[in-house]
Amino acid sequence: MSPTDRPLDRVVAARVSLLIAIAALIAACGGGASPSAAASAAPSDAGAATTVAVTLEEWAVSTDVSTAPAGPVTFTATNDGPDDVHEFVVIKTDLDFTALPTDAQGVVDEAGGEMEVIGEIEDIAVGASDDLSVTLEPGNYALICNIYDEAEMEAHYTMGMRTTFTVN
Repeated sequence: MSPTDRPLDRVVAARVSLLIAIAALIAACGGGASPSAAASAAPSDAGAATTVAVTLEEWAVSTDVSTAPAGPVTFTATNDGPDDVHEFVVIKTDLDFTALPTDAQGVVDEAGGEMEVIGEIEDIAVGASDDLSVTLEPGNYALICNIYDEAEMEAHYTMGMRTTFTVN
């Protein structure tokens, strides 16, 4: 004869099951904690990095957002090709993003005046992604590919691989 075949054991088992159900219900409802206590226990988003998805392709640079708050920003750059290796450069400047100083081949002079290179990822293969984490101050930025292909005599920046980005 099993323990649950006895009447007293069935009553005890039923009460234990009922207590377990009540405990689960209380836990699901917050266990009696006040809403303000639960909210204060949640992690704060202050200081969290903003993530920006960047797509590099012949002949464009695009982002999933065009602005971010000042502070840490992680750019995830993906090279969608279809044929060329690309790079990703973040430049702080008040110059028009289409009028950055270039050399005779159309490559941006990264040491040029009125701009500051904040960071870059070099040589991102077709189909690959890489991250660049930087801390950005409020202002205007140009996001570019600054590769020059000698075989094809193409400066990716002048071919259109550039966009603006604003930090508030």
